[in-house]
Amino acid sequence: MKLSYVVSTHETSFTSVASGNLENKVRIIASLGYDGVELAIRDPGMLDVSSIRTLLKKCGLQLAAIGTGQAYVDEGLFFSSTDAGITKQAIERIKGHIDLAAQFESQVIVGLLRGEGIKNKFFSADQFKKSLREICAYAEKKNTRIVIEPINRYETSLINCVREALDIIQEINSASLYILADTFHMNIEEQQLPSTLTIAAPKLAHVHIADSDRWYPGHGHIDFEAIITTLKQINYQGFLSGEMLPKPDFETAAKKTIQYMKDKITRY
Repeated sequence: MKLSYVVSTHETSFTSVASGNLENKVRIIASLGYDGVELAIRDPGMLDVSSIRTLLKKCGLQLAAIGTGQAYVDEGLFFSSTDAGITKQAIERIKGHIDLAAQFESQVIVGLLRGEGIKNKFFSADQFKKSLREICAYAEKKNTRIVIEPINRYETSLINCVREALDIIQEINSASLYILADTFHMNIEEQQLPSTLTIAAPKLAHVHIADSDRWYPGHGHIDFEAIITTLKQINYQGFLSGEMLPKPDFETAAKKTIQYMKDKITRY
């Protein structure tokens, strides 16, 4: 298992990722001993890809995954919209993320970009599936993974738990579609986190870590010992990526996360 941490490439209103001075934050992540960084990217067209490549190479970090949720949070783009224009923009946007991921042999996350449903009456689950089929077909051509993230019921009505993610994976039937398991969301929606990870194992490609209060691991009540033990049992080889509130500040959260998780990985 490898450790990464999520940072945003641009300022964002999404509170669960650190933003501002990307180069400084990436260098801090590298200095703390992380294996990779997960970049939350609103619009790949705004990036200097060459500079990102150089920065990651200098820091010795892999690009663990690419987050897309800011396109929804900051721009209102989402796959399940009944407005064809919004849906088209969302699909074209994530194709840019897929193109970028292909360059770095990385993967693309579908979280809030699917749409909330709860707060937006202009929403269609059928449109979401149609959009997902299109982006998965595009990802297959690029030999890139799409990882769908179950998100708790207070943030969306679409795919709240791992079993629902497995159902949609079976329905879409794409070789490119996998699961991202997030400990914060799982703590709300799943009865038992270890058994859920075992169920997800055949399609588990990425794991987000945050404690029950969405602070760094060890600050809340999630049993990370059981999680690490289970991930070892299922031979999980992917990243554990810290996505949490940058509290009390970014550097402290990143430091506490890697210290806590490395201890658990070594001991269990």
